[in-house]
Amino acid sequence: MKLCSIASGSSGNCIYVGSQNTNLLVDAGVSAKRIENGLNGIDILPDTIQGILITHEHSDHVSGLGILARRYHIPIYATYETANALDQIKSLGDIPRELYHYVKANETFMINDICVEPFATSHDAAKPVCYTMQAEGQKIGIATDLGKYDDYIVSMLEGSELLLVEANHDVNMLMVGKYPYYLKQRILGDRGHLSNDTSADLISRLIHPRLQHIFLAHLSKENNYEELAYETVCCELTNRGSSFSSKSVSVAHRDQPSCMVTI
Repeated sequence: MKLCSIASGSSGNCIYVGSQNTNLLVDAGVSAKRIENGLNGIDILPDTIQGILITHEHSDHVSGLGILARRYHIPIYATYETANALDQIKSLGDIPRELYHYVKANETFMINDICVEPFATSHDAAKPVCYTMQAEGQKIGIATDLGKYDDYIVSMLEGSELLLVEANHDVNMLMVGKYPYYLKQRILGDRGHLSNDTSADLISRLIHPRLQHIFLAHLSKENNYEELAYETVCCELTNRGSSFSSKSVSVAHRDQPSCMVTI
């Protein structure tokens, strides 16, 4: 299996996941043109995408969805509540209802040779989920916009050989920054986003001998930067006695595709 983050951050998110026989996207939160360019850059034709897995309806996860899905007639996988919320977003245009495939947390389904399992997350959206994907005896876990994590989240991500985990903000940067108080409280709350420190806590519980790579994702443009997220997580893993190599941790970029990782 393989993963490439086409875009990741508070301004837009789109992740490519593939196997030998299947090409998928998780979210489509940047323009269709940018997604097309990102896919072409990794030698994936946009018309070979066989599904778009939507985590939730916020614009940084769906802004390019309407054009992309209509242009290539790509099936959209989302919870029923998320699909209804998407229908209310006028900027997406009319998305043919036959493109929707409804998913439920903890109910697995197949897209060709990839087994997908949605799992519920705590975020201020209609019915958000994230996803794990398994094929060829390997597992990829994707977890952003969590708000918080608990034993359930850990259990869903356990055993992943490749992880993409939110490291949205540095708490100190957020608290002294220019965001209004209500927005700071939203981000810090149980339905907001994971900080660098909390991301490190979660990752430390998911280290196992077969884990090959970790992407830190969904960084805030205003309240984080790549070097800080990377150093915070790697230092915390070292402090906890983890032998996981910092060379196997990378940050998913906001403005350009990240490296393709194959497991």
